Amino acid sequence: MYAVFEDGGKQYKVSQGDALLIEQRDLDEGQTEFVFDKVLMVGTGADAKIGAPWVSGATVSAKLLEALKAPKLGGIKLKRRKGHMKKWGHRQKMLKVEIASINI
Repeated sequence: MYAVFEDGGKQYKVSQGDALLIEQRDLDEGQTEFVFDKVLMVGTGADAKIGAPWVSGATVSAKLLEALKAPKLGGIKLKRRKGHMKKWGHRQKMLKVEIASINI
């Protein structure tokens, strides 16, 4: 069984035991559990439930594995023959979570 849920403007397709990276968020002291309640679809095959927009009562539970930084993204803006160059870069903070259970 798998589920599709929305978090941070992105959609994730997960099964139980999967590990994925989500965007950093403010955590309470000692918080290691997450519950995602914006589930768009849950199940497999003919018995799949599709929400309009979300499946009522369905949740995806996850536990925190680690906090890390994604690889650096960057670029350069260059104007030829003008002596102008602008270099920029960014590293997004991410949380690695493991899907503990999918509840219908």
